[in-house]
Amino acid sequence: MIESPPNRANKAVGPVVVPEETVEEVEVLQWSIKAASVAQIVVAAIAVIGLIYLLKFVLVTTLVSVLLAYVLDPPVKWLTRFRIPRWVGAIIVVLSAVALFGGLAVYSYNSAVQFTDQLPAYSARIRNTMGIIRYRADRVADQARSIVESPKSEKQAVPVKVEQVPGVAGLISRNGETILDLSLAMGFLPFLVYFMLMLKDHTHVATVRLFPKEHRLLAHRTIGTISAMIRTYIVANVLIGLLNTLLCTLIFWFMGIKYFYFIGALSGFIGLVPYLGVFVSLLPPLATGVDSLDRTGVFVVIIALIGIHVVTMNVLYPKFVGKRLQLNPLGVSLSLLFWVWIWGPIGLILAMPILGATKIVCDYIEPLRGVGQWLGESLR
Repeated sequence: MIESPPNRANKAVGPVVVPEETVEEVEVLQWSIKAASVAQIVVAAIAVIGLIYLLKFVLVTTLVSVLLAYVLDPPVKWLTRFRIPRWVGAIIVVLSAVALFGGLAVYSYNSAVQFTDQLPAYSARIRNTMGIIRYRADRVADQARSIVESPKSEKQAVPVKVEQVPGVAGLISRNGETILDLSLAMGFLPFLVYFMLMLKDHTHVATVRLFPKEHRLLAHRTIGTISAMIRTYIVANVLIGLLNTLLCTLIFWFMGIKYFYFIGALSGFIGLVPYLGVFVSLLPPLATGVDSLDRTGVFVVIIALIGIHVVTMNVLYPKFVGKRLQLNPLGVSLSLLFWVWIWGPIGLILAMPILGATKIVCDYIEPLRGVGQWLGESLR
């Protein structure tokens, strides 16, 4: 009999042996790809931070206009109920806001001028207080210098003092660029706010249509949640600022501080700045009350302002804001530090809305929900 050839399909095939060199090459290639991805992310982050810094004027002006538009939107809606066209209502509200802001600016300027005119009346006390502080600081500096510096026999460098231009001219020359940017921003703000109010519905719909159809519903919900958060944040700050102003004004009036009505409003709203506001809000009453406050009065003012800040920011503020802005303290601190570094003092005002909007976006996007949970107060 003739035997049939063996069937190769039924023949058992042993395990494929991959050389160790090939495995190492694959691992090296994978690590190289991961390292390149990380490097690209780092470069992109640096580029974004640099772009944010370079576009400071545009971004800050736009974001401040957005906040003002949210503040002025309710009066515009109220006017539309009387069948006033939205563009007419926007003009009326913006012009009224400009007039109100101008009046407050003139009033603040006149109060500051009056305060400056009365400075010589108690400048002696200011000099004595500053002299004591300077004397103690100089003693500490001399003791430290005697330990660090070499003996007196060696030649010492002669300090050279550079005189700066005094008065308003020197102030303008040193801060010319900042003053110019501020003037340009103040010129753009009314127009930006007006267009945002007039084209609110169009802007909302057009923004949602920028996304693909399958993501438009999610984009609509995200924008709506961010809008509600910003609106709640602004209302909470205004109400708490008014409450702080009332309490501070009563305390300053009782302590006999001059211009207590103006200083109370200043300290009340400055105290809204997270963490740093409580310390900055102490400066106006202590500077104004230098001729009327003794040590007990200074102690009472400090304790009262700290107590108001603690109660309002830890008891009232969470109740007003509610579930709209649940952020952990570490995230808030890092956000304040970053935006102050990028944009300066205005970053203290814009840091919280930006962080809140970032958390909302992360909560609605599946790959970023971990970041949203990290920014939140508690894990879900």
